[in-house]
Amino acid sequence: MTRPIGYFVHHQGRGHAERCAAVVNALPAAQPVTVFCARPDIFPNFTRPVEVVALPSLFEASGEEDISDFTSAPDTVHCAPLGWPGIRRAMATLASWFDSANPVLMMSDVSAEVAQLARLCSVPHVKVLQHGLRDDPGHQAAYDGAVGLLCPAARALAQPDWPERHLAKTHFAGGLGVEVQRPDSARRAAARAALGVAPEQRLVVVMSGGGGTGFASAPFGIAARAMPETAFITIGQMARDWHATEPANLQHHGWVKNAPDYLAAADLVVASTGNTTCHQILAAETPWLAVPEWRYFDEQVEKARALDRAGAAHHLPSFPASAGQWRAALQQALARHDLQVQRALVDENAAAGTARWLGELTQRLLSKTAIETGDINDVVHPIRA
Repeated sequence: MTRPIGYFVHHQGRGHAERCAAVVNALPAAQPVTVFCARPDIFPNFTRPVEVVALPSLFEASGEEDISDFTSAPDTVHCAPLGWPGIRRAMATLASWFDSANPVLMMSDVSAEVAQLARLCSVPHVKVLQHGLRDDPGHQAAYDGAVGLLCPAARALAQPDWPERHLAKTHFAGGLGVEVQRPDSARRAAARAALGVAPEQRLVVVMSGGGGTGFASAPFGIAARAMPETAFITIGQMARDWHATEPANLQHHGWVKNAPDYLAAADLVVASTGNTTCHQILAAETPWLAVPEWRYFDEQVEKARALDRAGAAHHLPSFPASAGQWRAALQQALARHDLQVQRALVDENAAAGTARWLGELTQRLLSKTAIETGDINDVVHPIRA
């Protein structure tokens, strides 16, 4: 019997769940997979059999906490408060599954603690490698203990401080979890017609992701008033400011199911640098003003810097605060645009390539044991995708 693969998925934002579904759907149907997540409802449709196990949240209090934690956390962990029954249940569920299922591999997207738990339980793990300042002992232990690292970005976006020992075992998968629809004039025209945007109208789309509280609306009121001939449309979560005055050329469309259509219709996009947002914009090959949101370990800041270095976006640390600054920023983003650079950062076959890599990795993990024991049926052959 083929040994299963486990997959832990962080439930904040959408990128973790989307790339999990993409990878799992690309694996052979005969490969058993068990997914662990605090919110099973966030996943796109799985196209093959998958066991999904609900875990208590590892970082949201439930009210059951029964110890006053006056300690400081050691540098080897990031979220390990004392007296949380939910964390105990989550870790017990994982450890029990490790023991009963005997998995060949555990994926962690993302938790340094879950990755280290797998290693302590003698289970090989693959850690998802994200951007950010992650030179702390907790991250480094998770990376060093992994049999492989999966980076949901192109090799050209690697940070200069990533050590060679990690790069040597990293599989880069730019575009993983995003359906790539290459732009063309017909699609652009259709998208504009569907949104009610005239063919000659200059359109700026502001895309606010789902991993935080959303953008404040006031800066975009300034931008829209500075450029009355330009239409500004925001999609996603926006925090309305009491002092914001908004002109008629600024519209808020909220959460939409057809974000790629907005990106196809846009002349320029203003967005943060979350995983799904990045890949959707790169796939649309649209000029991009990238303004990172606050995240742990400066994840979005480092992603924005990487995009800027590669020439795929114009990075600003914060939104312009005056009309002149807005005009200059949008002009710089347009001037720096290189659609060939953006196109090269998205692999249309990222999921299939990741599935092949995982198949080769599991073959390496099992081949020695199978040869030593004589159990040739335990050898997992490379995945043909």
